[in-house]
Amino acid sequence: MDAKKKTQIVVVGGGAGGLELVRKLGAHFGRRSYDIILVEQNRTHIWKPLLHEVAAGTLDANLDEVGYGSHGARWGYRFFYGRLEDIDRANRQVVIAPMLDEDGREIIGRHRIRYDYLVMAVGAVSNDFGTPGVREHCMFLENRDQADRFRTRLLNHCIRAARAAAGGAAGEQSENADTGVRVAIVGGGATGVELAAELYNAATALKTYGLEVFDAKQLSITLIEAGPRILPALPEKLAQAAHEELEALGVRVLTGTMVTQVDAAAIHTKAGETVPAQLKVWAAGVRAPDFLKDIAGLETNRNNQLVVTPSLQTTRDARIYALGDCCACLLPGEERPVPPRAQAAHQMADTVFANLKAAALGRKPEAFVYRDRGSLVSLSRYSTVGSLMGNLVGGRMAVEGRLARLVYVSLYRMHLLAIHGWLRGLALIAVGHVNQVVRPKLKLH
Repeated sequence: MDAKKKTQIVVVGGGAGGLELVRKLGAHFGRRSYDIILVEQNRTHIWKPLLHEVAAGTLDANLDEVGYGSHGARWGYRFFYGRLEDIDRANRQVVIAPMLDEDGREIIGRHRIRYDYLVMAVGAVSNDFGTPGVREHCMFLENRDQADRFRTRLLNHCIRAARAAAGGAAGEQSENADTGVRVAIVGGGATGVELAAELYNAATALKTYGLEVFDAKQLSITLIEAGPRILPALPEKLAQAAHEELEALGVRVLTGTMVTQVDAAAIHTKAGETVPAQLKVWAAGVRAPDFLKDIAGLETNRNNQLVVTPSLQTTRDARIYALGDCCACLLPGEERPVPPRAQAAHQMADTVFANLKAAALGRKPEAFVYRDRGSLVSLSRYSTVGSLMGNLVGGRMAVEGRLARLVYVSLYRMHLLAIHGWLRGLALIAVGHVNQVVRPKLKLH
């Protein structure tokens, strides 16, 4: 059959939901009469909830990332390296922007890819709420490149601090020598809390990796949250337990504190306090990318998210679906849209898959049903807290300690099974156990 006559399903975005969806579509439809295409501006996938570990150096992303090209060859979809620029709804085509190398030379020119069905799964970016200085002076943890950049800068500051301390011990310390590493994290959600704890885990291990004179006490972390408490997605009791755990580690936790400005040296708050920091991380909320705002005349909200019907089809074009953080899905009877969580993207991928199969058979689409499985937050090796839907005990169940850690780890294993299938997924889980024994505890390169 001529490839041009195949039913073409284009998925834009290779995050957790998008990657799981193309795997299922490729495995189900095959290549004979369908052409499944993934468009993604990165060449590899790393599970976003792991980025704080990549940033701290406690996870080697090279061991956990998934190459889209090889994954597509295995599961029957095609990978296109590129970034979405626009949607031509009249001709059912997506416009892919030119891709440039690090020297500014064009790798791939602007081109178009036709679609019969289009799925938008581009995820979200950090929301700076228009705060002055954030884009210029803060770092973000939206992708692997940013996590790698943070790790490199963190290590450089630790080396400087260690050298300064060594010079001071030898009586050679200069007046301007800085023997401390100050990190300020804005946002008391899961990302900010997990990063703060993971940084202390990494700092305690640096002595065994060449920085013998570096003391974990030289690391100073301030966590700033505008709301009344950290981890608003968790029950108050568990959030308080996490708060106390962070303070026991040495993290200074500021709640009810609004950031008004960021400059090269510090973060400034509405209360007039100045929080000095060499490394500043912004993790205070998310929104859909700017290019989605009113794209192709589709309905979007103030956070640039595509507004969808309960079947996850966009309100103005039934051939275009959206899932994950880039879509605004307000289900009947609910006051708030489905929250931007990994579990929501996973469940939405299942519904979009079912509805694309239904479309192939000429059947009506089904409505998305969100099932809140609860939330878990890892405080590195120190603790894990969270809440689960305890179906066996009749409602929400609070979990802490070893049980919570076990469930937290199992979430990533479920992700591996979802994108690799049972055989390869179980093999990778086994390899992961081996790596924990034979690989270094920190990645410092």
